[in-house]
Amino acid sequence: MLYLLLTPLKEHFSFLNVFRYITFRASYAAVTSLLLCFFLGPPLIRWLRKIGIRDNLRPYLEEAHRKKKGTPTMGGIIMLISIVVSVLLWADLSNRFILISLTSLIWLGGIGIIDDVLKVKQKTGLSAKTKLLGQFVLGLILGVTLSFMPQVRGYENMTSLLFLKNIFLNLGWFYIPFIIFVIVGTSNAVNITDGLDGLATGLIMVTAVGYGILTYITGNVKISEYLNILYIYGSGELTILCISIAGAALGFLWFNAHPAQVFMGDTGSLALGGILAVTAILIKQEILLILLGGFFLIEAMSVIIQVIYFKLTKGKRLFRMAPIHHHFEKLGWPEQKIVVRFWIIAILLALIGLSTLKIR
Repeated sequence: MLYLLLTPLKEHFSFLNVFRYITFRASYAAVTSLLLCFFLGPPLIRWLRKIGIRDNLRPYLEEAHRKKKGTPTMGGIIMLISIVVSVLLWADLSNRFILISLTSLIWLGGIGIIDDVLKVKQKTGLSAKTKLLGQFVLGLILGVTLSFMPQVRGYENMTSLLFLKNIFLNLGWFYIPFIIFVIVGTSNAVNITDGLDGLATGLIMVTAVGYGILTYITGNVKISEYLNILYIYGSGELTILCISIAGAALGFLWFNAHPAQVFMGDTGSLALGGILAVTAILIKQEILLILLGGFFLIEAMSVIIQVIYFKLTKGKRLFRMAPIHHHFEKLGWPEQKIVVRFWIIAILLALIGLSTLKIR
């Protein structure tokens, strides 16, 4: 909004020229979303508590998380509002990448809100099939859209390969199912990870910063040429979205750090996981999610491995509890230690992921 309103005035007021720069707008987008979280947090937490949107602990977590019972959930709405307002203020709203991203964020946020409300009002949220259907439909629409209106002509059904420069995997008609898989998988992986105070929030921040750097590189013709990475015109605007997410996550962490005053709920985890996947898809760096969002993958795989091992061994468990953060809780690790150590590993994975841009 500010970009469209103020940039044309740069001929009369030279200082407004700064609005042309993505780095300037991304920085202030982060500050805006951070401050909005600070201001919106207290009243929204009180409102959630007042209307009874509180967390109902699963029976197997009653003993370890007894003190958390009754903590307001659906706090992801704080982040979503902050991100949307920040992007509306600082991004180029005529940019199709921004329009696609905002639509995806609101779509998945809506699914999460319905699920969180139903969990409290009816004791059961949306069925797994219903949530998957919502994610599937978004992936299908995005896949069809990008197949017929590609980011770069000639790369309609392709994705970048990890560690290899200018070598793309042509998925053909499997590209649409691939997009659906990336969105559904990432969205639910973040949802699985959201089990300890501040854990998913910090990991989202790390991944968002990583993709903020990637989107800036992909949308900058000189840097992308230097690093020999596919240049996608207009994708640099996604930097504003990614850094807004990072700012909102940092602001939300003020209330979500141990002991948490509010949980993000499915409202935050499904939406933010999904939008990170959408960002990766739009810049054709989906496979790099394995590293930039590496800990979400680890959490999801720990659940899959636990289930397979349980069935193969007829009742035995590989981990004391899945997802893996609960395994370390069962080993006696303090919650804060688990969270901070997982953040450290996530930062390491993200740095390795970004380093592949140079060593490919």
